[in-house]
Amino acid sequence: MSLVDKHAVKAYLMQLQDNICAELANADGGSQFRQDEWTREEGGGGRSRVIENGQVIEKGGVNFSHVSGAAMPASATAHRPELAGRSFEAMGVSLVIHPNNPYVPTSHANVRFFIAEKPGADPVWWFGGGYDLTPYYGNEDDCRSWHETARRACEPFGEDVYPRYKQWCDEYFHLKHRQEARGVGGLFFDDLNEWGFERSFEFMKAVGDSYTKAYLPIVERRKDQSFGERERQFQLYRRGRYVEFNLVWDRGTLFGLQTGGRTESILMSMPPLVRWEYDYQPEPGSAEAELTEKFLPARDWLA
Repeated sequence: MSLVDKHAVKAYLMQLQDNICAELANADGGSQFRQDEWTREEGGGGRSRVIENGQVIEKGGVNFSHVSGAAMPASATAHRPELAGRSFEAMGVSLVIHPNNPYVPTSHANVRFFIAEKPGADPVWWFGGGYDLTPYYGNEDDCRSWHETARRACEPFGEDVYPRYKQWCDEYFHLKHRQEARGVGGLFFDDLNEWGFERSFEFMKAVGDSYTKAYLPIVERRKDQSFGERERQFQLYRRGRYVEFNLVWDRGTLFGLQTGGRTESILMSMPPLVRWEYDYQPEPGSAEAELTEKFLPARDWLA
């Protein structure tokens, strides 16, 4: 393997998309992904895959993209001046699953690689990614198993890796305008290059490969749990928080839109149905109140 093998990264990411789509479609049992292949005028393209109206998944998307450009947007070079004057390539797999059943959490994952190059200079590159869980009705067992799988994925890379990237996830997926977490966290990492290319790539693969191991057992446990209109309406209300985060705070959404990405693919993460209610307050002592009081505040799920 060369010092920085972007072709190996691309091959892995495309295979990861295939693997995750196959596992999710099998878990749903009632619907399949449809694929749109697209190209970007400025360079690159991708494969967007969407599953809708399934037995388990109301809407889900698993996207692969590989985009390139002659120059970074000004918003990026303002924060990373070393990127000025360089061409760039960004590739990754990003997914969001919105289930039918309110007792099945929404989940999000992505793994990505970025490289900026110019003649006569070493490339600037890094890996990023992670995954997080957004329940509507909290469940201690689900939260623990999710975080235990994340911890196991990180374990070969050092004892400090899981707690560090778990904390980063808690801090990143936070709706500052509401002073509220989006969900119960997981892993988040970015700008990873200090381990060298091969070990950093191995870590990205460990995270990508562990997503379905973390999520599908939860789906299996909760997908047949009975629910009524009250739970459905609360699910739609809480989905509003997901929309708010993605449109106001998410770096990936901003980067994609600023670099001329495919809007349909970038906004694929939006739930199919959502509602907002003015000054909603859950009934004290209810399961709905328990979500924000007990589950959303950052905590050590493996203590």
